[in-house]
Amino acid sequence: MPSGYALTVRFTTRDADAAERFDALVERTLEGIRNEPGTLVYVVHIPEGEPLVRVFYELYADRDAFEAHEAQPHTKRMLAEREQYLVSTEVQFLNELTGKRPAREAT
Repeated sequence: MPSGYALTVRFTTRDADAAERFDALVERTLEGIRNEPGTLVYVVHIPEGEPLVRVFYELYADRDAFEAHEAQPHTKRMLAEREQYLVSTEVQFLNELTGKRPAREAT
């Protein structure tokens, strides 16, 4: 069984201004996430017809990589600041079964 560990998070922002500020917070956070070796995919989507919603898809090499991501200062900062922009957060954790995903970089 593959060891990938993933989650989706659906954030609903308060209004258009909150969505813009939330997006800026995410962009600042991504600067640190891009250097996390165990974070394989971290993508933010806007569902069609739902301009105040953001759906994150996150794929980690394994659960340890996810926990390392959560322990990073940039992640902790985002978790602390995000609530002021949101009306709801829905998280779904996923265990990888099969599929196609990015190749791991050689170390």
